[in-house]
Amino acid sequence: MLQTIKNALKVKEIRKRLLFTLAMLVVIRIGSQIPLPGIDQAQLEEILNKTLGAARDSGAFGFFDAITGGSFTSMSILALNINPYITSSIIMQLLTIAIPKLEEMQRDGEEGRKKIVTITRYLTVGLALVQSIAMVFGFRGIFTEFNAFTVITCIAALTAGSAFLMWIGEQITEYGVGNGISIVLTINIISRLPQDIGGLYEKFIKGKAPATAILAALIIIAVFIAMVVLVIILNDAVRSIPVQYAKKMQGHKMVGGSSSNIPLKVNTSGVIPIIFAQSLITLPILITSFVSKNGATGVWAEILKYFSSNNWCRFNAAQIRYSAGLLVYIALVIFFAYFYTSITFNPLLVSDNLKRQGGFIPGIRPGKPTSDYLNNVLNYIVFIGAIGLIIVCVLPYIFSGVFNAEVSVTGTSLIIIVSVVLETLKQIESMMLVRNYKGFLEN
Repeated sequence: MLQTIKNALKVKEIRKRLLFTLAMLVVIRIGSQIPLPGIDQAQLEEILNKTLGAARDSGAFGFFDAITGGSFTSMSILALNINPYITSSIIMQLLTIAIPKLEEMQRDGEEGRKKIVTITRYLTVGLALVQSIAMVFGFRGIFTEFNAFTVITCIAALTAGSAFLMWIGEQITEYGVGNGISIVLTINIISRLPQDIGGLYEKFIKGKAPATAILAALIIIAVFIAMVVLVIILNDAVRSIPVQYAKKMQGHKMVGGSSSNIPLKVNTSGVIPIIFAQSLITLPILITSFVSKNGATGVWAEILKYFSSNNWCRFNAAQIRYSAGLLVYIALVIFFAYFYTSITFNPLLVSDNLKRQGGFIPGIRPGKPTSDYLNNVLNYIVFIGAIGLIIVCVLPYIFSGVFNAEVSVTGTSLIIIVSVVLETLKQIESMMLVRNYKGFLEN
């Protein structure tokens, strides 16, 4: 990785792209520190600690704050960050499957893609506006003066901040190293690492005997490295399905007869299943926190403890039963892994395309047998990918429950970081390869 960056810095064009990307990330971090006008920081902290109660402890807001780079808890002008864009992108991806018109646009090549991007931008601004209104009125108690001017100003600032970050992401994609939105999301998560490292140091190393401190540090490093390695394996693992193309006569020549393969990623749905599962399981806590100022009471308060990740993996008589919520979370991850894969990969369509192009899988007849074969293979590898996702996302909960160590960078965050870093490095290597080809042609 370091060698790739070192070689890239020697190339003027790529160096400019890297510096441009770095400058944009600096702008983002500066914007994350600018608070909304009229915010009472003391009141904000009190509301986050008391009014949200279990929602904050459960990690629902912790993860949201991590992907916003701390902008949420500081209630900066970038508090919404790129979350509206991520949500609108997922919505558009789902609608593309459900609405024939959008599916037709997607098949129209570059022109259709531009139309979908434009629709996504408008949807992002609309979602940002709705979320800004909900946030301002939901946290009305944090303002020194809550009047029409404050409401309009803060809603406009939050909406513009989200749109601005969307624009920055697009600029990084075009003039930087690519993967703009993903890089923005990654730098937000990475910005929380120093806080997490400081928390782990205070909890397990500071004030301990030298031998205990060293052992604790080695265990933390080993767990982190093991999770990173697992994420890399999960991200790169591919099941290749061999494809053979039959020879056919064109004029006086026989053409075709080549072989290829269909690469099926083991983790076909990426981090989406975890995000969906996490959003769904924390939804009751979030709704209760916004609706009730005093929090849940009675039987409902007891039920909500099962949905709070703060109570999972607490192996004591009083709290062990709440770990049943973790089992529900695991089931949701598996369900969404299959669900998302089913709407993004169509074995029947792939089978039909192979048949039209004269391709076939050795030993499998074209048509429905090929579709059934692909579906069976997909079901198998999706399950393996889901198990890998579960291991990565559950380990932090076990670590937190057993050792009472709270960190904002969860397994979900780690998957995002590793995936984006690997993809960005591949992008840089592609740029260098293109440059070398150009130089060869010019010579």
